[in-house]
Amino acid sequence: MAETKKNSPLKTFLQFILFLAVGLTILYFVYSNQEAAYQAECAFKLDYDCEGKCEHNSLLDKLIVDFGSSSPFWLFLVCLAFMLSNVSRALRWKLLIGQLEDGRYNIKWYNAFWATMVGYLVNLALPRAGELAKPATLAQYEKLPLDKLLGTIVTDRIMDVVMLLSIIGLTFLLQFEQLYNFLMGKTKAELICAEELPLVEASDNSWLIWLLGAGALAGVLVLILGFIFRKQLLQLPLAQKVWGMALNFWAGIKTVFSLRRQKLFWFMFHSVVIWLMYFLMTYFCFFAFGPTAHLGLMAGLLVFVFGAFGIVIPSPGGMGTYQIAVTAGLVIYGVGRADAFAFSNICFFTINLFCNIGFGLLGYLLLPLLNKNYQPSWTKEK
Repeated sequence: MAETKKNSPLKTFLQFILFLAVGLTILYFVYSNQEAAYQAECAFKLDYDCEGKCEHNSLLDKLIVDFGSSSPFWLFLVCLAFMLSNVSRALRWKLLIGQLEDGRYNIKWYNAFWATMVGYLVNLALPRAGELAKPATLAQYEKLPLDKLLGTIVTDRIMDVVMLLSIIGLTFLLQFEQLYNFLMGKTKAELICAEELPLVEASDNSWLIWLLGAGALAGVLVLILGFIFRKQLLQLPLAQKVWGMALNFWAGIKTVFSLRRQKLFWFMFHSVVIWLMYFLMTYFCFFAFGPTAHLGLMAGLLVFVFGAFGIVIPSPGGMGTYQIAVTAGLVIYGVGRADAFAFSNICFFTINLFCNIGFGLLGYLLLPLLNKNYQPSWTKEK
């Protein structure tokens, strides 16, 4: 056992290096492609003597200038929306914990809030590790059993999945034409020497339709065969694990609806606030950057969903994958690729540097001070 513990820090460090390398590699790959496209666009403008020639020698120079010219007021609102989402997340988590042991555990909401921020900080080092660091941090200061807190995290994430799927469905209904054009390889693209924004042929993405269709058909077949051969399948370790995940998902949904009417209302209220603030983070960032300031709510909704997919992919904080997804979403609305890439980085690094790293470190420092003489009420019953 001692040897396992001794090797644990090394294993953690190697995992951190691995995921960081993956994130930086993806980001470098995206940057290299965008740099090549930027240089080609600049050369075209120069050859045809277009107005608005490229003012920067490289995409990196453009990114630095774009960061410097961003509106501090709107970036502050981006950070404010993110922090308000975390206040609601902490209060929602408090409601779930209050369900445990017949309401025995009454935690301080600020402990849940700062534990959440510490979890985001850890996620930047190791994707998904924050889901363990968050309850472990709260358990340390509220003296709660970690296994019970892990159950609330599962329920919390299940609700996030339900909300995300609902938003994706809403986006599909409201922005069907834009998504269809994207899948068919048609999108609004700026003519380099004209002001019009025509619908032009871009890269052919029609293969995605076939891929999605094949995936849906395969999913239906798997469900049918799984039902027919369910007894044999449940003897396999993998099938048992999948079935266990399905049961946990259902148990999480039942936990939510087992809340009393008033608590259920506040749980749903905070769930809506969390995802509304996430959307506003993207929308407010539009106004911080000139080339995206003209975009409306519907564009914000679609770009937000694209960005959510980029964050879900396990890289440090969505590094690289977020830039790919957001850039693709903005190009649909005629934003130049270089400007779209700049926007994605402004959004990404504002949230991670000022919120996740800044407030994560602050939470790590404040929690011991806030709980110096604190004794949870439930421990006094012993």
